[in-house]
Amino acid sequence: MNPTEQKHVIHSPRHELHALQDRFTAVRDVTEKLAAPLAPEDCNLQSMPDASPIKWHLAHTSWFFETFILERFEPAFKPFHPAFRVLFNSYYNGIGDKHPRHERGLISRPDLAMVIEYRHNITRRITNLIEALADSDKTFTELMWLGCNHEEQHQELILTDLKHLLAKNPLKPAYQARWPLTGVEVKKPRWHRHEGGLIEIGSTNNEFCFDNETPRHRVFLEPFELASHPVTHGDFADFIADGGYRRPELWLSLGWEWVNANKITAPLYWEKHNDDWTTFTLHGMVNIDANTPICHISFFEADAYARWYGARLPTEAEWEHAATCATERAIINGNFLDSHVLHPLSLRETASSNHPQQLFGDVWEWTSSAYLGYPGYQAEAGAVGEYNGKFMCNQFVLRGGSCATPKQHIRATYRNFFPPDARWQFSGLRLARSVA
Repeated sequence: MNPTEQKHVIHSPRHELHALQDRFTAVRDVTEKLAAPLAPEDCNLQSMPDASPIKWHLAHTSWFFETFILERFEPAFKPFHPAFRVLFNSYYNGIGDKHPRHERGLISRPDLAMVIEYRHNITRRITNLIEALADSDKTFTELMWLGCNHEEQHQELILTDLKHLLAKNPLKPAYQARWPLTGVEVKKPRWHRHEGGLIEIGSTNNEFCFDNETPRHRVFLEPFELASHPVTHGDFADFIADGGYRRPELWLSLGWEWVNANKITAPLYWEKHNDDWTTFTLHGMVNIDANTPICHISFFEADAYARWYGARLPTEAEWEHAATCATERAIINGNFLDSHVLHPLSLRETASSNHPQQLFGDVWEWTSSAYLGYPGYQAEAGAVGEYNGKFMCNQFVLRGGSCATPKQHIRATYRNFFPPDARWQFSGLRLARSVA
């Protein structure tokens, strides 16, 4: 993937054979269903260097299983096509050469039909290996769970990269048409207090996690408050109306340079028509819904909004502590890829909740924390160790998942990360503030 792929890896308990079979089959099926409504022309194009063609995602997720699993475990292994090892390598220097990332949209051959044939070939061969090895080889099982989670990350990338691509089309075509969406009116945020103290964050390794979620460790938190819900489109429109993009005192130095160099005046996909803001969605071009969480903003924009409001972004430790205190129902009721809405929704509950709402799903929430290894972190050995560790520079952590994240993929300890100017993901924010 790219710094989107949430870099990796391998900590997983023993899983029963049928669970692995079911997860692999379901993951492969979902990926192809996401691409099914698209024409071959849609699947071939690349809208910017940070995004990849849908065809490339379909191939790369098969490349991962072929390269890291079939090559290692399949008797008498033969590649589907020798050239694919270079063509669909993303960033694994330990594997060897790579096709230039910014030229993925120039790969007209293999065509989409051959890529689908490639997928089906790899799926069949992996299925045979699961039946032969899943009960006996721990390394195989761990790599399989990694491969499934890796492909789920690309499912989100398929949708965000496709949205960026369709937005470049003057016709503003919709991927699906289910607008308008429904929800409840969102008022000003209420504040949920947390007393802080010595807490623990990070994975306990009782379920699959990426290596950047470990080791579990202690963190001391001062008392803080977290807003009841994410900042909304309407909130952000107020920020713009108050000159938010024209006031240097609200911006970090690099952010102010970014705003001016790129002539940024609104979140990605927003357009002004007369006095109304519209935005491009996977449902096409629509008027902004003031009650839905703001998305497609950079870390710079999130930080500037928080300063304008008189608050700040939470640290990732604060966010995880609050999310861990919330009930499991917060994930169960979240708006994820599984809901097929593909856009943030407004609150589905009343404001009487005892915990912050919408912590999971809808939008990834920027934190103020740099993406670094936890105390004692060590990357895995070999090419698989490139999944996460080498990206721990010039990135910020986001938490919670989005409306394009598979529900089964997310958890309270999950760490996403992007550079501070990235906007094409469903990235938003939730306010925090320190208290005495």
